Amino acid sequence: MTTTATRITTGKAQVTVSSNRPAVTEWSRRYFGPWWNAAPTTEEAAQTVVANVDPGHAAHVAGIVKDFQHDETTYANTRTLVGQDHDGHLYAAQPADQLSYDAAPDHSRLTISGHHDLPLALAAARLAREMIRGQLLRDGWSILHASAVVQNGQTLLTFGPKGAGKTTTALLLARAGWALLANDRVFARPDNNGGVRVLPWPSAAAIGFGLLDALDLYTPVRQRVLDGDELHPTQHQRVTDALKAGLREPLWNNAGKELKPQFFPDQLHTWLGLTLATEGTAAALLFPQVTPSATAPETGPESALTDDDFFTGKTEDRYPDIFGLTTHTRSQTTAVRELLTALPTRTVILGHDAKANSDFLTKTAEGLNLSEGS
Repeated sequence: MTTTATRITTGKAQVTVSSNRPAVTEWSRRYFGPWWNAAPTTEEAAQTVVANVDPGHAAHVAGIVKDFQHDETTYANTRTLVGQDHDGHLYAAQPADQLSYDAAPDHSRLTISGHHDLPLALAAARLAREMIRGQLLRDGWSILHASAVVQNGQTLLTFGPKGAGKTTTALLLARAGWALLANDRVFARPDNNGGVRVLPWPSAAAIGFGLLDALDLYTPVRQRVLDGDELHPTQHQRVTDALKAGLREPLWNNAGKELKPQFFPDQLHTWLGLTLATEGTAAALLFPQVTPSATAPETGPESALTDDDFFTGKTEDRYPDIFGLTTHTRSQTTAVRELLTALPTRTVILGHDAKANSDFLTKTAEGLNLSEGS
């Protein structure tokens, strides 16, 4: 059986994804490459995800899950059955996706078996990221709910609740010449110089029609879709249809959630023309508030970090740690919080004028002396 492999590296963490289908390992190279140094390899790292198209083995593992006492949970929005044998192997099955999982007790190897390339590629990338996350957490990193941009090695972190404007702020600054490090969450850890080192969390980027239009990106994105290029497959079909039809009004599902175009990490560069960063050092904090009625952007009242700005196992609801990949963590969250609190902070009130917001954010960053380097 011919296999290909991709090595993923960030900080001191490494994971290898191998498969009997090149599309699976190519997916990981594309997904992690801009941020986590993904590249072809012929060697396995200490932790490996093996993702093969193998219907027979998938059925065998699914049978094991049913034979043992098992729990039922939701993982990546999919019904998942999880069981454990007497030797400590964890087994899981996702019937809807025809995927089965076998995790070694020492977390060194996780095998995924399935019927089709795409579900395998999605699952392999997801679990590789979880392995990296576990390694980083054990190495003392914390996860912040923040967007981040970098200039001259210095990182401007943007905090706030969902809808506050974290992604908007990051994209406006990235369009103004900063490098985008993350649009939703980052890893952070104290460095040896009394600062906070920051690493990206690779993920598909959801950008609404309104923001794409305000950034003058709607038309080029639509043209790519019309030319046959594809966005991330988790994107709702209604979004794809709207792009093809030239519709720009926001779309909503029955639960009131906005449906947005979903970009691969590499498409942030190839489609949107943004520069991507692989790491930085925290230099200042922004707390945006998007207020549609604002006549002009301005500085708002002082804000501060809250517990909601830090991810924990309890708040990671989409990807519960069913395989024990993030056990025995060595969190330095308290130290990270103290160091970040000592940095310059600004609250910014933004309106819906993208150019005015961009100019104001750029001047705010200059006022924090970030553009001159450390």
